Formats: sequence, C-alpha cells, structure tokens
Amino acid sequence: MTAVADRIARTIATDIGARPEQVTATVALLDGGDTVPFVARYRKEVTGGLDDTQLRKLAERLDYLRDLEKRRASILGEITSQGKLTDDLARAIAWADTKSVLEDLYLPFKPKRRTKAMIARENGLETLLHAILAERAADPAVLAQAYLSEAVPTQKDALNGARDILVETLGENANLLGRLREVMQKDALITAKVNTGKEEAGAKFSDYFDHSETWATIPSHRALAILRASKEEIVTLNIAPEPDTGLPRVIGIVAAEIGIQGDGPGDIWLREAARWAWSVKLSLTMFMDLMTDLRRRAHDAAIDVFARNLRDLLLAAPAGARATLGLDPGIRTGCKIAVVDETGKLLDTATIYPFQPRMDVRGAQESLTRMIAKHGIALIAIGNGTASRESERLVADVIKRLPAGSPRPTPVIVSEAGASVYSASELASQEFPDVDVSIRGAVSIARRLQDPLAELVKIEPQAIGVGQYQHDVDQRRLAQSLAAVVEDAVNAVGVNLNMASAPLLSHIAGLGPSLAQAVVAHRDANGPFASRKALLKVPGLGPKAFEQCAGFLRITEGSEPLDASSVHPEAYGVARKIVAACGRDIRAIMGDSGALTGLRAEQFVDDSFGLPTVRDILTELEKPGRDPRPTFKTATFAEGIDSITDLKPGMSLEGTVTNVAAFGAFVDIGVHQDGLVHVSQLADRFVKDPHEVVKAGDVVRVRVTEIDVPRKRIGLSMRKDGDTSPPPRGREVDKPKTARGPKSGSARPPQAKSQGAFGSALADAMKRRPNGS
Repeated sequence: MTAVADRIARTIATDIGARPEQVTATVALLDGGDTVPFVARYRKEVTGGLDDTQLRKLAERLDYLRDLEKRRASILGEITSQGKLTDDLARAIAWADTKSVLEDLYLPFKPKRRTKAMIARENGLETLLHAILAERAADPAVLAQAYLSEAVPTQKDALNGARDILVETLGENANLLGRLREVMQKDALITAKVNTGKEEAGAKFSDYFDHSETWATIPSHRALAILRASKEEIVTLNIAPEPDTGLPRVIGIVAAEIGIQGDGPGDIWLREAARWAWSVKLSLTMFMDLMTDLRRRAHDAAIDVFARNLRDLLLAAPAGARATLGLDPGIRTGCKIAVVDETGKLLDTATIYPFQPRMDVRGAQESLTRMIAKHGIALIAIGNGTASRESERLVADVIKRLPAGSPRPTPVIVSEAGASVYSASELASQEFPDVDVSIRGAVSIARRLQDPLAELVKIEPQAIGVGQYQHDVDQRRLAQSLAAVVEDAVNAVGVNLNMASAPLLSHIAGLGPSLAQAVVAHRDANGPFASRKALLKVPGLGPKAFEQCAGFLRITEGSEPLDASSVHPEAYGVARKIVAACGRDIRAIMGDSGALTGLRAEQFVDDSFGLPTVRDILTELEKPGRDPRPTFKTATFAEGIDSITDLKPGMSLEGTVTNVAAFGAFVDIGVHQDGLVHVSQLADRFVKDPHEVVKAGDVVRVRVTEIDVPRKRIGLSMRKDGDTSPPPRGREVDKPKTARGPKSGSARPPQAKSQGAFGSALADAMKRRPNGS
C-alpha cells in the first residue's frame, strides 16, 4: 500500500469508527466494481461487518480525500516549478488535512492579477516596509521621505504602498489565517438586519429582521432561512466577531503576528495597519470562509433530513397485493378514479362529480358502488389534496350503503405528493399512452398504497417533498444522496424479478436503467424467468452484473427454492449443507425455524464463507424472503374535523407524520394543512433530534395547542403532561475539547514558519514569493 492510500485509510477509519484494514479491504472491493448494497450484504467477512451507512460515508470520504491528494500533488508541483518549495513548506503541505488549509498555504504562490502590492513593490516600497519593521522608534513619515519619486509623489502615497504590501502578505499567511479561522469558528456572530423598505415583502422572514446568534451553534434550518432571506435581498447578512471583545481579540492576533510590542511611532503605525488589514482584507476572507462552511454545514444537515425522511417513506408499510381503487380528489374538474388489480395492473377508470358545480352525488355513489362490486375492491386510496376529507365522507357513505354481508373495502388517506409529476412523466406516457394525465395520478395513488417503494421509485425524489429548504441546497449532492437512499431501500427489501417494473429494477445493485430495460424486454419476449441463472441469458448482463444483482432478485414458484430467498447463488452450496444436516427436503425446511433448532453456524464455516454469511443464511432459511418493512397501519381522522376552522385548542387527534425536520415533525390530521409538532413538544423529555421520536409515515396521537387561521399554521403537541413549555434539557456532559489538526496519536504538524517576530517571517515570505509578484 502506498503512503497516500494508507493515510486515506487511517483518516476514513477514524471518521466512520472502523479499523484501517477494514477500510483498505472495502476500498479494494469498491474499486473493483462492487456496489455498496452488495458489499454490505454479501461481503461482511471482508469488510468486518460495515453497514450500508458506514459504507456510504466511506465512499463519500474516499472521493473527497482522493481529490484532496490530487490537489496536494498539483500544489506541490506548481510551487516546485517556481523554485520556491522549502522543506518546511513541503512538510506543512503534507500535513494539511483539508482543502482550505491547502489553499491557505498555496495563496502566496497562486498566480494573480496585478495588485496594489505588486505596484508598490515595483516602486521600491518593500524596503520602506522593512525599515518601519526594523526601526520602531523612527517616525514612518520621516522614513517615507526617502522613497518619494515621480510614481510616489507624497509621503502618504509611500506609506499607503508599504501598507498594501503588508496587507497582502498578511492575507497570504497560512498560520495567521488558520488562527483567525479557529477563533472565528468558535466565537463569531452571524447577524441579519432587514433592508429598508423590505419589511412587507419579507414578512415571512420577520423573525430575522434583527437577528444575532453564534455562528458555531446556529441550527441548519435557521441558517437556511437566513441564507434564503439574504438571497432574496430581504436582509443583509454578516459574520463578524462580537464588537466589544471579539473584534479587539482578532486585531490583537494580527498585531501579534506582525510583532508589535511597544508604543513607538513604528508600532503605532503598524497597529493601525493591522486594523486596516482586518478591515479591508482579513475580515472579508473570514466572512467568505465561514459563509462557505455555514452553507456546507446547513446543506449537509438539510440533505441528511431529506434522506432520512425519504428512506422512511420508501420503507413504509405496504398495504399488500389487493385490488385497490385510487381516488384523486378534485372539485371543479371532478374526482378521478382508477382501479388496479393485485399486481397494480390498470383495470378500470372513471371521473365523478360529487362537488360543486355539478353536485352529482348520486351518480358518484353509483359509480363507486358499481366499481367496488365489479372488481372486488379491498382498499380505497384517497389522495390527501384538495377535497380529500369531502371525498373520504363520500366513500364512507358508499361503504355504509353496500349490501349486508358483502366485503367492505378499507378507505385510506394517501399522500399524493409527486403524483402529478409522475402523471406527466415520459415513463407514465409509455406505461399509459391512451390514459388521460389526470387519471394516471389516480393510478399512482392506488399503487403507492399497495407498495410505496415500487411506486415512489418512479418519481424524482425531490418531487416527493419531504425535505427542508430542499431547493436551496446543492442539487448535485442532494441528488447523489437521495439516489443512494433509494438504492439502499430497494435492495434492503428486494424485488420480485418476474413482476418488477424497469424503474424498480434499475435501482437493484449492478443493473441500472439500461440493463433493467433489457431484463424487462427479455421477460416480455420469453416469459417469466424460471431461475436466477436465467438472467445470464439477458443481452449485456454479464457475470459481474449477475454477481451484484442476483441476491436482491426473488423468484417465487421457480425451479430453485433458494431463488425465493436473499441467499446469494454463490452460497447455495453452504445452504444445501445446512439442509442436508437437517435430513429433510429444502422446501419443507424453508420457513420452519424449528427444523433448524440445534444447528450451530460454526459447523458450516469454511474457507470461502465465514460466520457472518452462515448466520445470514440460517436466518434467511427460517424466514425466506422476509420483508423488513413494518405491518401496515393507517390513521383514523376525527369525524367533523375537516378544515383548520374546525380545530380548537385541546383537541386530541390521530394523524400521520408526513415530514420530519430539524425543528420538529409535520403531521397530517385531515384538515388540508399539516400541523407542526415542535421539537420541544415531541416528548416529555428533552429531544435533540426529532428522528429519535418519530419518522415519516408514523401514526401518532397529537393535541392541538395553537391555531393561526390567517397564516394557516397549526401547533400540535405529543407530550402527555399537558404542559406546552419546553421540557428540561437534563444534564449534558461537556465533551472534551480536542485540538484541531492531525488525529490523536500523531505528532504535531510542522509549521510553515515560526510564530516569532513578523520582521523575519515577512522576510521569509518575501523570499518564497513567485517571481514578478
């Protein structure tokens, strides 16, 4: 292993809580073309049992650190080509553990446009700066007299030129920038002030018209709100030291770097120059650095919230393979109806008009009654958009009127987020070329009740709407994160190879869109796959793709019983040894946990398959093809509570969690407007992260605490004590403060230069400057 690879492995191991050898082995698998789901499930012996979350973070950090190494090599090459690389500088570059530190070290050598400092140097004023630094008792104005020329006509011009050189040199001092950044990251304040005349236009940002808090602790949702208000020019945003104590401290750091010790004329001039350097250069550098960090931190948190919510939605309980009627509510344009069978195949469609202006209630009831009887409807999925509660009452009346003894379908309110996006998509056009766009939405609503995962994968994750400020974050990183969530969710559940759609198959490890289409085309042309091995007959699907995807694809009623399980074909031999030890037929054993009693996993370990794999096989034989998703459950909305005006403080209602943010959870209680359970109202104890208590899709009992009809805001509580004040935080143990820089156990990084007087440091910096600057 190279030194660079070893350094990357050690860094990642610390980040994800693993050993370096685990990281090295995993990197080799990923570099060899293995996918994260495959590695997480079927290479536990190699990785030491790293889970998919650790593997995703490993892959992300691997990309960052490899980019960092490329940049490190590029910077070393550039400085070497200038003939400016010293041993101290080379060591400092080698120790740099972030891109920002690397760029600080590269600043003096970075090609730049012509600056005031360059012009001052050309006019010989660098010598004046050295003279001021060396002769602190002398009056700088007197010293400047010797440097006047046609290009420098006055003493003020000379001193300004010397100051420009000083400011630029300070702005390229990696050690100074590092110390300032550390202090600012700990103590800086982020402030927002409303711009004159923007009060009305920015009313929704009124909480931030005069806002100030510590940069280090501002929550991501507030940071994103302030950033959006700034982008819309509602407020002016600043990140700066606290004026009374913070500002003198950072200026003192700059003065100390220069080496100011007394009160001579030179020291006075240099102290003022330090203030000027902070004002015109260093404060802007710190603002940009901290703004970048703030945006990254807030984006990371927002993307994490979206990813967790999406995962919860995708892994929500399926209602199952039952005939389902999907109802997409509408008023003026009518309610769109679509009936699908147990497999999601479209059987029937209709449009009913039970509301204004037509008010054809009887016709709507007759249509619904007829379709329920004709197709043996077991579930009715009602979209949660406009007129959903009215539609729910209509369905309830129809069910009450059904003949005695006839099966009664179960009505369920279903989130229709993204259904309209699917309806207008190319995929929907291909699937239903002769079906109206509005009807396609009803199909999607019906199918997502049967199997949320299979249907939601057809929609761009961003369109599902379970994020906070999702349109403000880095869209490329958001897309990557959400794609990983979808892939992990699909592979965690597995899919039926002979029923899955191409969009669902495309998320299976090793396939992707083109191979998924090829699998479906082969299935359509040749009939259902009889075994997993038959996948190798699909054009373009080679041994590597088969290795990655086979374990996640299920075939029921096939020629190989193990094809219905998550046991990978490569481990069928081990599974058969286990079956042989039971002395019974494999079909009789699968699903019978009693048949495996007394077997020890250690009996079946060999050179190819270790204990983790054998244990997984035993678990799978006990419950083959088990679905990790929970049992289906739905909320029951209160009768007569249909709009926000029906609510009263103190009401106890049942609802479904639709979205979880850093500040709380949104709950659908059936009034067209989700209510908010603030994080302080989620439990009778202190809650730091709302995901500790709830997740999207949970059915919860809430109490109404506040109703703001004009702003359409509903306050809810899940606390049982009846108190709406924040619960006690409890005792929080202070974490030990650790020094920034190399990981524990390593030596202190060498510095590019000493922390002594600025005069000698400045001279060193001058020597290293690129030619012509």
